[in-house]
Amino acid sequence: MVYDLIIIGAGPAGTSAAVYAARQKLKLLIISKDVGGQVAKKAVDIENYPGFEKISGPELSDLFAGQLKKNEVEIVLDEALKIEKTGEKFIISTSQNKKYEALSLLIATGADPRPLEVPGEKEFIGKGVSYCALCDGPIFKGKTVAVVGGGNSGFESASFLSNYVKKIYILEFNEAPKADKENQELVRKSGKAEIITSAKVLKIEGGPLVKSLTYQKMDEPAFRPKGYPASADKEKKLEIEGIFVEIGYSPATAFAKELVDFSDRDEIKVETETYQTKTPGLFAAGDCNQGKYKQIVTAAGEGAKAALAAYEYLQKTKK
Repeated sequence: MVYDLIIIGAGPAGTSAAVYAARQKLKLLIISKDVGGQVAKKAVDIENYPGFEKISGPELSDLFAGQLKKNEVEIVLDEALKIEKTGEKFIISTSQNKKYEALSLLIATGADPRPLEVPGEKEFIGKGVSYCALCDGPIFKGKTVAVVGGGNSGFESASFLSNYVKKIYILEFNEAPKADKENQELVRKSGKAEIITSAKVLKIEGGPLVKSLTYQKMDEPAFRPKGYPASADKEKKLEIEGIFVEIGYSPATAFAKELVDFSDRDEIKVETETYQTKTPGLFAAGDCNQGKYKQIVTAAGEGAKAALAAYEYLQKTKK
């Protein structure tokens, strides 16, 4: 079967695109590892999505899934590994050794959490190191944890964790947190958070579970005898039982490298109005493209626009 449109990813961009494509009666398929994407895994309390004063990520993801079902959108739970174009058709190869064909293609794969890349991180994934406070936070009830990252994601995670843990250290590499003032105030009101700025994480230690995090304080002068290691009196250790990494995301775009151009951050370059890539019929929407603002509502808007642009592309090519 050759589909009119295949959408890779079912987060806000992919879901929105699918709803618009379904309303245009396109022969449609979604290929995705899950429904909801980072919204389901990372979003705690969403208060800036139209129509909802407050809704959790999992609740919004359930609504996404319900709307896809209502529109009778076909979904394959799989992962795209490679895309190629032969003539007018796109061929998508997946991790389950399946191949799917389409006349147009929309990449809406979002982004994956960026790792710290320090000693001990990989060793303790699932043993105290987590990239999802919403998923793992309740496990750390009554314990002391660290959140690495002082942006909105870090403070939102800390706010959620404050419902469970005894104490939270928030480590930010820069001289001041980057999170919105409102998010910072919420965390401070919990009375459980200590914010450490100019902090560079050096290593994670423990056994068999996480027991400590060592960081370097970048803004303190070093006073030491001659021959003493320059960094030794700046290194500090936190005795903790959990670490939540919130230092940003890397676009999940590697499988598209033959057909698109990338920014210096590995984001897919697209036309601003249609979200089409350099390859005719191939579109990219949401956090995976080079758009400046990475928000749920902007991703949904981009998905809708990209689906309409794909419909126009198909109408022109079928003439």
